[in-house]
Amino acid sequence: MKTINDIDITDEYLKNEKYSFQLVLTKKLDSISSDFNQEIINEIVLWKVNRYTELEIDTLLLLNTIRKDDEILNTSLTKQILEQLLITKGIQLPMASTILRFKNPKLYQIIDQRVFRFIYGENMPKYFGSIESQIVLYLEYLEKLKNICEEKQINFELSDRIIYELDKEYNKDEKIKY
Repeated sequence: MKTINDIDITDEYLKNEKYSFQLVLTKKLDSISSDFNQEIINEIVLWKVNRYTELEIDTLLLLNTIRKDDEILNTSLTKQILEQLLITKGIQLPMASTILRFKNPKLYQIIDQRVFRFIYGENMPKYFGSIESQIVLYLEYLEKLKNICEEKQINFELSDRIIYELDKEYNKDEKIKY
């Protein structure tokens, strides 16, 4: 193993030209001159765990066409939004569904390993296929979840949380397959 004592450090390193980790967020965090607040701390944590993602303006505009008080799922719009989210670096189906859930919990719920397995009796796929297959999976999941909520009289808006806790309690000896 080489150490710093074994090499000549080139100018591109000394000028910080090689560093490419989370460039947008790194630049933002480097320029902070105000007191820290929780939002800044959250961004630092996301930077450290490499989980920060930045949406394109068009994706944000499309996402914001969903209203918090919408009560009817627009499947075509949902497919468009999911496609844009899923092509974004750092966003996979569970994160995309989380974004949608917080946008409108009346229409969307988080697809999560615990909820998925408690509903389907099997583990959620570890690797998803195409973006189209992920969209189909999520829309089918929402439909199944709605049916279960009606059948079991579970509030759909809270169903991801309720079923998550049910899985934790009743499947505590089953390991989550990450």
